[in-house]
Amino acid sequence: MHPRHCAQCGARTQSIVPPGDSRERAVCSTCGHIEYDNPKLVVGCIPVWQDRVLLCRRAIEPRYGCWTLPAGFMENGESTAAGAARETLEEAGARVTNLRPFSILDVPYVHQVHMYFVADLVDLEFAEGDESLETRLFAEPEIPWDQLSFRTVIETLRAFFADRARGAIGFHHRTLDYPPRP
Repeated sequence: MHPRHCAQCGARTQSIVPPGDSRERAVCSTCGHIEYDNPKLVVGCIPVWQDRVLLCRRAIEPRYGCWTLPAGFMENGESTAAGAARETLEEAGARVTNLRPFSILDVPYVHQVHMYFVADLVDLEFAEGDESLETRLFAEPEIPWDQLSFRTVIETLRAFFADRARGAIGFHHRTLDYPPRP
């Protein structure tokens, strides 16, 4: 759904295919500004301490009470790594270093791209933030797989533990082209 009013001048927009474009866009009928509606970027970390990863139990919807990797929407003016570190600090009170890109998951059915970094925890001083009920380190056998929040988290953790078992952390890209479990 396109915005009804122009972000530049406030006049009404119309949904048309602008010249030279191939998609319908919200175009201002007064100033001609084209409003592009693009996917949102979610950035986060797999915070690692020895053989364990740090997870947060969500205090917000969607998926209230489920476990997740610390992640959230990237803000304007920050890099992907800075956004992932910020989200980890906000949600888990955890400081991370040595961030390495690990996975990109395209999620077209919700207009998002999720990017996770493997990161080292600086120390064991972490605590739940405003969006978390609980934070905890988990070894692989302890991961509450049936209580994880999102498919992107499940796919990322599965890839991480498979890579670690092989002894080489790689980079993963997937497109999740169907809606998550109900």
